[in-house]
Amino acid sequence: MESAQSRFVIAFNGEIYNHLEIRSQLEKESLQSAVCSPPGESLLPAGNSPSRQSEVSSDQSSITSSQSPYNWRGHSDTETLLAGLEAWGIQATIERAIGMFAVAVWDRETNTLTLARDRVGEKPLYYGWQGDTFLFGSELKALRAHPAFQAEVDRDALCLLLRHNYIPTPYSIYKGIAKLTPGCLLTVSLQQREPELVQYWSGVQVAESGVANAFTGSADEAVNELELLLKDAVHQQMMADVPLGAFLSGGVDSSVIVALMQAQSVKPVKTFAIGFEEKGYNEAVYAKAVAQHLGTDHTELYVTHEHAMEVIPHLPALYDEPFSDSSSIPTFLVSQLAREHVTVSLSGDAGDELFCGYDRYRMTSKWGSRLEMIPGPLRKLMARGITSISPQVWDNLAEKMPGYIRSAHIGNKLHKGAMLMNGSEDEIYHALVSHWDDPASVVIGGDEPATLLTGNAPELHGLNLIQRMMALDMLTYLPDDILVKVDRAAMGVSLESRMPFLDHRLVEFAWRLPQSMKLRDGQTKWALRQVLYRHVPKELIERPKMGFGIPLGDWLRGPLRDWAESLLDEARLQREGFFHQAPIREKWDEHLTGQRDWSGHLWDVLMFQAWLEENQ
Repeated sequence: MESAQSRFVIAFNGEIYNHLEIRSQLEKESLQSAVCSPPGESLLPAGNSPSRQSEVSSDQSSITSSQSPYNWRGHSDTETLLAGLEAWGIQATIERAIGMFAVAVWDRETNTLTLARDRVGEKPLYYGWQGDTFLFGSELKALRAHPAFQAEVDRDALCLLLRHNYIPTPYSIYKGIAKLTPGCLLTVSLQQREPELVQYWSGVQVAESGVANAFTGSADEAVNELELLLKDAVHQQMMADVPLGAFLSGGVDSSVIVALMQAQSVKPVKTFAIGFEEKGYNEAVYAKAVAQHLGTDHTELYVTHEHAMEVIPHLPALYDEPFSDSSSIPTFLVSQLAREHVTVSLSGDAGDELFCGYDRYRMTSKWGSRLEMIPGPLRKLMARGITSISPQVWDNLAEKMPGYIRSAHIGNKLHKGAMLMNGSEDEIYHALVSHWDDPASVVIGGDEPATLLTGNAPELHGLNLIQRMMALDMLTYLPDDILVKVDRAAMGVSLESRMPFLDHRLVEFAWRLPQSMKLRDGQTKWALRQVLYRHVPKELIERPKMGFGIPLGDWLRGPLRDWAESLLDEARLQREGFFHQAPIREKWDEHLTGQRDWSGHLWDVLMFQAWLEENQ
């Protein structure tokens, strides 16, 4: 689509939730300019007349429809962006936008291309020079379709996949192709081949500023302000002319979103949940209880390994580049379930990163200061003792303990706790978020490059260890794992996913909340829970955090074994030449015999192998 004066041409993927407010502001400024201009001179946009009717609703603007200076052709937020570009320029327009977006703008006057990505990274945007051609798009498959594309696997990026189960920004699986950093504008011209990068919103600055200028009101005032911001974000994202619903796990994050949706809806909100027959993974019973209390129209699906086998062949095409977060399977299935009933679905993703929800934050708070009192050599000895016993054996031992001290997935928690006994703060965090400890020793010809978690780590001035962990999760794990997982799964079934927690005004307020309002008396997400308890009884929510996992370890030993064996075949690995076979086969054998649960490590390799098979 091109702008009214034909200067700008735009390609746009996403949603601008406040675009009607932007239209209102454009009209006000245009009329004010016309009033202030000299007699006989009009500053109204070319081709528009004050007598043209506006689509801005009366409650969003004091301007009557007969006064509108814009000849709006429709209700599109894309048209709104184009009008903003002509009035304010690219950066000023993007800074006004509240939403999720990947935008490409060609300026015919300056012969420049500008790419823009939303603040936190909900929508993907790839780019890069391939020979003399500059390629860009929301999907790698779009770039691969171009004749100039050179499909050379970046082995250094493959190391990062094994480290994290995703490939962090700015890297991609292909050499010469990068991901645009969230909150950034990139400009390239016919005259200047080297792209110019400008950051219009910085997560680092938001975190530092929030901690330095912490909220000073009472706890009640903080909870009230948080609820107001959440209500507004939910209200904006519920605006749709198509059927709308929500994912509901029964946990804090999704429950508070659904509760606020239902409070603003005149009919039952459609909610969707995934369950498992395997104990330790099934949250569907909790989701059902919350749905019944709120009165939603609830639908659930119980997932089996047969469902997984149906989904797995589609994952490489769905995710475009290797992606090995195994919860992509239930995420795709719940998206598929929702799409049978609605076109847009809200989710509670990002609550953990903003409100201190992960176990690693709580464990660090609980044990960090205590461990410092233990001499270093003794801590290392204790860590070796804990990790000498596999997580699965710890889980089996926990089954024999009394219910009041039993904990889900205790083995993984103990192994993570052992990591806290060794190394510096940055080393501890890096260990907690790593799969393969030394991926460069597994990838043939690979060398692990610097990321925000290693050589390019931001200073994060004024933040303590837990706050640093939260900030790094917001900058890396959230956009490159969580948001990738949800966006690709939803778009794969033509479902639009929306995330109220990622309204940047809410993100900025969350960083101003003192840590004591997020983590209190060993309880995570304290302030967010207080909002939820105004709508849902505490007893429906209080339980150990389970996450959105699948029984992958058992499935790899059982129904997925033959499929995995074909991809991990020693001769095949040697022929393809990406991995040293020995460490992979060793982990596969140990996993099959039950000595260790290497499902996460193996899934990293399996997802690359499946992707390679799809794209060769």
